[in-house]
Amino acid sequence: MELKNSFNLFLLILVFTIAGCATSQDLKAVRSELNQKMEERLAALDTELTTLKKEQEKNSSTVNSMSKGQANSAADLGDLREAIQQLRGQLETLKKDSARDTKRLDELKDRLDNIALKVNFIENFLEIGKKDSASNGYDKGIKTSSNSASAKEPTSKEAIYAEAYQTFKDGHYDKSRTEFKNFLTAFPDTEYAGNAQFWIGECYFFEKNYEQAILEYEKVAKNYPKGNKVPYALLKQGLSFQKLNDKTSAKLILQQVIRDFPNTNQARIARSKLQEIK
Repeated sequence: MELKNSFNLFLLILVFTIAGCATSQDLKAVRSELNQKMEERLAALDTELTTLKKEQEKNSSTVNSMSKGQANSAADLGDLREAIQQLRGQLETLKKDSARDTKRLDELKDRLDNIALKVNFIENFLEIGKKDSASNGYDKGIKTSSNSASAKEPTSKEAIYAEAYQTFKDGHYDKSRTEFKNFLTAFPDTEYAGNAQFWIGECYFFEKNYEQAILEYEKVAKNYPKGNKVPYALLKQGLSFQKLNDKTSAKLILQQVIRDFPNTNQARIARSKLQEIK
């Protein structure tokens, strides 16, 4: 529209010039109008330019805000990853602590079981059967009356047995085992032979050589079936199989203890151990 008006003015000037009717005043008026329109156009362009600058600044501000937002999001994501890593570390620590606690409980349980068995065997073995009680005061650390002919000094057989038994109680299992074997070699058919064979098995058990302990306990039941150490030997044989994780054999032996020797300490221990085997 503005170009059309400018063109019309141009034609008007041209007509005045050609017609010779144009005056200086008319030219000034036309020029003034043209100048005004140019100023208006420039003002409009300036306004448009200002608007464009403002929009550009606004867009720049938006871009900056978006950049800051992205930067903040990246920082937040980094913090989240770090927090997750810390939680994973804490979880691993808890797992390790739990594993250590479980191992400690298992070790404590094994120690308590061994102590209970030792106490049980020592308490019951203090009598060592009627035959032993009548003639082996050395097991109790007691000597019989000096007026008795049998109470003067222990025989060589009794002395060897007593020494081997004391060595066992002191925890020297390797030495005790050798001494009991020497005893069986020297006195294979005495009333203490079954007991000596049992303690040989015990030496292997407390050394955690469960395979050999099983074989030695078997000799007690096989070679001395009427001896008072048969229920002890069978029980410890079952426990040895349990230590080797042979659950089937352990159950069979423990059930035999309960069946053949009911109402005994060995049967009660066997029932307790059967409940532990799944």
